[in-house]
Amino acid sequence: MTHNISPSIVVENELFWLINKPINWTVQRDDDAPSVLQWLHQKTAIKPLPVHRLDKPTSGLLLVAKTDAANRELSQAFADRRVSKTYLAVSDKKPKKKQGWIKGDMAPSRRGQWKLLRSLDNPAMTQFYSYSLDAPYRGFVLTPKTGKTHQLRVALKSLGAPILGDDRYAGTQASRLFLHAWQLEFECFGQHFHFQQDPINNAQDQWPFALPNMV
Repeated sequence: MTHNISPSIVVENELFWLINKPINWTVQRDDDAPSVLQWLHQKTAIKPLPVHRLDKPTSGLLLVAKTDAANRELSQAFADRRVSKTYLAVSDKKPKKKQGWIKGDMAPSRRGQWKLLRSLDNPAMTQFYSYSLDAPYRGFVLTPKTGKTHQLRVALKSLGAPILGDDRYAGTQASRLFLHAWQLEFECFGQHFHFQQDPINNAQDQWPFALPNMV
C-alpha cells in the first residue's frame, strides 16, 4: 500500500485550500490509511472543513474550506450542482460507445458494489468522451453532473470498460486505480475559480498515459 506520497497544497487563499490528494489517502480518517484533513490540520494549525470527498483510491483535486462561511457557500454550490468537475480515467477495454451520456438510477449491489439501473427516477448522470492511447488502452474524460457513490466507476463498468486497477468493478489489476480528479470550476462569493491538476507520474505513483488534447 502506497502511503509515502504526501498531499500538496495547490492553491491557498483566505477562503479555501485546494489539495492534490494522492492515492490511498482518505479525506477523513476512517481506517488505517492517512487522512488529508488530519495532515492539513497538523500542517496549518487551522481546522479544515471538508466541502466534498474523493474515494480513497482516487487521486486529484480536493477542495477544503478554511472558514464556516466559505464551507457553507461551497457546500451549497456542490449541492446545487454549480461546481463543474472533470475526471480522467483509463481502461484497457473497448467501450460500447466512445462519447455521450451515461444515465441511470444506482442501487446497492453485492460486496459493497453499486449497479446502474435502466430507470431514471433519480439518475446518476455522467457526460464523457474517450480518446485513443497505445493499444489496448483508452483514455476517458468524465464530467459527472451528479455526485453518487462510485458513480464514475459504475458508469465505465456499464460501458464494458471498467477502470484500469478497479478490482471492485472487474477492472484489470494494476498498480493503482486510474481515476484522477483533474479539473474544478466554481464560484465562491462572486469570485470565479478554475483549476487543473495533472496526474503525478513518478516512481511512487505512476500515470504513464498521455493526457487528452483539450481545445
